[in-house]
Parts: sequence; C-alpha cells; structure tokens
Amino acid sequence: MSLWCGETPLILASQSRTRQMLLANAAVDFEAAPAHIDERAIQDAAGAMSPSAIAARLAREKALVVSARKPGRHVLGADQTLALGERLFNKPDGRAQALLQLQALAGHSHDLHSAIAIARDGKVLFEHVAVARLSMRPLRDSEIATYLDEAGDAVTSSVGAYQFEGLGVHLFDRIEGDHFTILGLPLLPLLGFLRGEGLLAI
Repeated sequence: MSLWCGETPLILASQSRTRQMLLANAAVDFEAAPAHIDERAIQDAAGAMSPSAIAARLAREKALVVSARKPGRHVLGADQTLALGERLFNKPDGRAQALLQLQALAGHSHDLHSAIAIARDGKVLFEHVAVARLSMRPLRDSEIATYLDEAGDAVTSSVGAYQFEGLGVHLFDRIEGDHFTILGLPLLPLLGFLRGEGLLAI
C-alpha cells in the first residue's frame, strides 16, 4: 500500500532504520540516499548556537547535499541533538563512552531536539524543529551494565546511548513530547507539508 502521489519517491538523506520504518509505516514511498556529511565538524563550527539550531543546520545540510545530486527530487534531511542543560551529547564511540553518557543522564531530564528539512533543486522548501523532554530514572551502575550487555552495539547508533523504541524504554520514568520526535522524525509536521504539496493521497 502507498499513499504517495509524487512522480518519483521521496529521498531520505539518512541511513537511520528508525526513520525508514516511520516513513514505510506511513505508506510514504521513499529511497534512502545518505548524505555522508561530517556532522561533528558542522556541530563544532556552530559554536554557541542552540541545540535546536544545530539540529536544524544538520538537517538542512543533509537535505541540500543530497538535493545537489538528485535534481528535481524532494529530499528529506533529519537530525537530532540531545542536551542535558548546556551539555550536548553525541553518539558514543563505544561501550565505555556509552556508560559515561548513561551515568550522566541517569536521574535527570534532558531534551531531544529533532529537526527536519525538505529541499529540492538546492533550495530548502520546509523546515521544522520539535523538542521532547525525557526523564531518565536513577540507575545503579549494575543496571546500566545489564542494559549495555543486552543492547550491544546498538548503543552506539544514537545520541544518549539508548533506543527509546527498544530496550532503552526501561531507562525512563517520564516523557513529555511527541513519540515521533523522540524517534528523530517529527512525522506529523512532515506529513502536513507533503500533503500541502499534493504528494499524499490523504
């Protein structure tokens, strides 16, 4: 089943399986074409920009880079930043860094800033940033170790070292915000834009 009305599928400038799953579940035809940008360099160059602004810049860069390679196509870029107060988190390099991140997040509330951008022919047509607040319950080191054992290499695939849609849900006691925002793709605003462009059947 597909609700997509475009002549060609949407291009998702991401390798994220979660974002691909969300689009597929919404019956949006898409192709994945990762942007391969240096996210860390862009974030470092952002300096004192807010977490939301950094997420927006990363999403724009991804959409524009792929748009330059795919003329005439709608390209979706998406990115997410995690902020604990003033501290920004990146994807952990391995288990040791994941452990340190989870120790820092445990017992505190942090914000996820999820940004999307749609570009076509080198021009950004739509941008949106949404924020969700997640409260991680206090965790003993033994609990974190058990989680890391069970989650395996997956902890290095997302900021904060957790996948909320999987085992990571056990780490939290409260969330405020949209579920899609937590997963890194504010889906309702995206669908609203695509519908307004006449690219969706409903």
